[in-house]
Amino acid sequence: MPGPLLDTLRGKVTERRPVWLMRQAGRYLPEYRALRAEKGGFLKLVYDSEAAAEITLQPIRRFGFDGAILFSDILIVPHALGQDLQFLAGEGPHLSPRLVDVALETLEAAPQHFDPIYETVRLCRQQLPANVTMLGFAGSPWTVATYMVTGEGSKDHHVARAMAYRDPAAFGAIIDAIVESSITYLSGQIDAGAEAVQLFDSWAGSLSPLQFERWVVEPTTRIVDAVRKLHPDTPIIGFPKGAGGKLPSYVRETGVNAVGVDETVDPRWIHRELPGDLPVQGNLDPLLLISGGDELDKAARELLAAFEGRPHVFNLGHGIDKTTPIANVERLLQVVRG
Repeated sequence: MPGPLLDTLRGKVTERRPVWLMRQAGRYLPEYRALRAEKGGFLKLVYDSEAAAEITLQPIRRFGFDGAILFSDILIVPHALGQDLQFLAGEGPHLSPRLVDVALETLEAAPQHFDPIYETVRLCRQQLPANVTMLGFAGSPWTVATYMVTGEGSKDHHVARAMAYRDPAAFGAIIDAIVESSITYLSGQIDAGAEAVQLFDSWAGSLSPLQFERWVVEPTTRIVDAVRKLHPDTPIIGFPKGAGGKLPSYVRETGVNAVGVDETVDPRWIHRELPGDLPVQGNLDPLLLISGGDELDKAARELLAAFEGRPHVFNLGHGIDKTTPIANVERLLQVVRG
């Protein structure tokens, strides 16, 4: 039997609001920190299928969330496309060579990097309760491309944005490669047991409307169309962080089954502007989960009320922070679950 999360993503208004949190498997949990200390660096954990499955399951055991989000990273796709990937302590991810310096054609594809991720999904689905939805994911092409071009994260993505203006053909070729690889990757996750998938576009908010249409909406639409042809019953969640007023056109044009919204968007506006039967996911401010207290309770209740009568997945507006107290997560769940 499908659980409340999968039912909601398929458009049903459930009696109890399903809840999961982005980055729910991670550094705020002592059991995660202990396993990471034992196993080594982040990338080693991602490619160790048994360890990655254990991390994916940790928040399910502790909190009983309605969805288990695969423990992995959006930069697995660039790694599979042939860039070297490292996570350096205190510096974050580094990709080389940077595609602002070399042509995409110089990379040698390494699709074998997908295999341990698929195995993680298989192991998780075997161990999860039947009513907990297994969620796979990939980064959306624009966000992944910003890392591939620059070689690391940046505040305003000016190198990638400038390349997209200066050489749209070369930048478009990078986007095309990410699209094709992401279709393969998401389809493989679904074949392995993922029951829904999410496209994370963390940097969608950095683009002008025309560039948003070209580098967010158009490639996302291609992924959605291709994955849906292969897996017509698998819900696809789009999460274009920072899209704001462009959300209605994003939903309309991409055809995603559900949309995630960040904490900067008024839920009442979302409820008014998006189709009433469209599942919406979000959008509690992650900082409220850190601060806790009565303000957390109040905000959670207001969010539940704002989306009353609509298929709604309770979630954060972005990932849970590593400093989040576990007691605050427990408190939030008490409010959401009544």
